[in-house]
Amino acid sequence: MDRYVVFGNPVEHSLSPRIHAQFARQTGQTMDYQRALLPIDGFANGADAFFSDGGKGANVTVPFKADAYGWVSQRSALAAAAGAVNTIVWDGRLSVGHNTDGLGLIRDLSVNMGINLTAARVLLIGAGGAARGVLRPLLDSGIASLCIANRTAARAEELCTEVGPDDLQRVKAVSMASPGEGFDVVINATSAGLAGQGALVPPACVGGSVCYDMFYGGQTPFCRWAVEAQAARVVDGLGMLVEQAAEAFHLWRGVRPDTLAVLGDLRK
Repeated sequence: MDRYVVFGNPVEHSLSPRIHAQFARQTGQTMDYQRALLPIDGFANGADAFFSDGGKGANVTVPFKADAYGWVSQRSALAAAAGAVNTIVWDGRLSVGHNTDGLGLIRDLSVNMGINLTAARVLLIGAGGAARGVLRPLLDSGIASLCIANRTAARAEELCTEVGPDDLQRVKAVSMASPGEGFDVVINATSAGLAGQGALVPPACVGGSVCYDMFYGGQTPFCRWAVEAQAARVVDGLGMLVEQAAEAFHLWRGVRPDTLAVLGDLRK
């Protein structure tokens, strides 16, 4: 049986085994998918052992996405742009690293939520690895502009410089205290919610906007705050999780599962 794994620390909370088991049943694929807890400094040894023992592919979650980027033999264009790998495909000779996070976000926004991103004004809160992972797919979706707000302004400015010359006019760093108003979509790419913090920008920034928290868990602190700030729509990142998993599944198995059925099951 083809074996797959998700590497992380911690990893016991991961929904990936449940998601991929449903994908496999739905598409008639025979595969085994497990969690693998690795020591903080043990990614390379864990990956070496898994693939040497016949493993076919892996997902990578925190804190190992940068380690995976350095470990793989080749990287996709999106992985290179993100500087991180969350999916590894092994063909028996080479390990190829991909990053499916941004594609998962775009598909959840555009397909599952029915949002037309073409010409949208987007505010991205955060300039760390999560933001970097979705930067290229956001720009490729046809948005009109992307404002990046971060507590450390220099990091937001640095992220803006990483886009290609054709996109420089669409991207700018803004202050978290006054990022502007009139955004169509506001995306939280920070981990502030893990500390219970939801209010990251002034409420006027999100009035009438679609607010999206890349973290999931139903009513996250950011989602609760966005509702109070009268956002037009508020959603957590569970759909992004399922969609990025579907992208990985397609890379591994060559078939695309029905994500809405799995997302509906998880929402219950």
